Amino acid sequence: MGLAVLVLGLAVFIASHLIVTFRDARAAAIARLGKPVYHTIFGVLALVGVALIAWGYADYRATEWTQLWSPPPFMRHITLGLMLIAAIVLVAWLVPSHIRAWSKFPLLLAVKIWAFAHLLVNGDLGSMIMFGALLAWAVYARIAAKHRADVVLPAAPASWLNDVFVVVAGVALYLALGFWFHPHVIGVPVFTR
Repeated sequence: MGLAVLVLGLAVFIASHLIVTFRDARAAAIARLGKPVYHTIFGVLALVGVALIAWGYADYRATEWTQLWSPPPFMRHITLGLMLIAAIVLVAWLVPSHIRAWSKFPLLLAVKIWAFAHLLVNGDLGSMIMFGALLAWAVYARIAAKHRADVVLPAAPASWLNDVFVVVAGVALYLALGFWFHPHVIGVPVFTR
């Protein structure tokens, strides 16, 4: 059942985010419902999707694990490097900086790097479905955003001080995810094997 719940969660999360790329449909929904109701529904659907993904993936890992291929051990090192970049870019999403301006859509870039990095080291069916679907969604969302006329790209501030903060905070996030979150919440150690 875990794999089915995982797929349902992915469908809910991705479908709720796809409406953002259909600007006329989104505008019509906002006009009909009002912005607060639209954003509330969007937020609830996103949270339900994430909860179903987490629940489904955890249940899949516990009961339905299906290994399709075994990634070579060196991929782990590539993933660790990519995840450091993803953490820095994720922080840049929140802080105006040259890194944020360079990445244009830092949250989508962070998701793409995160998903790709995890595809390199996970050869099981559930991981390939989850990370593959989220990578495909992020690639599509980035392409769609690039072609939107209403997108305002982030501008770089005059100072580089925020970039220093972004890198330091990104490294701190990376270490917190690797040393605490991943082993204790996900159940997979990152820096030790």
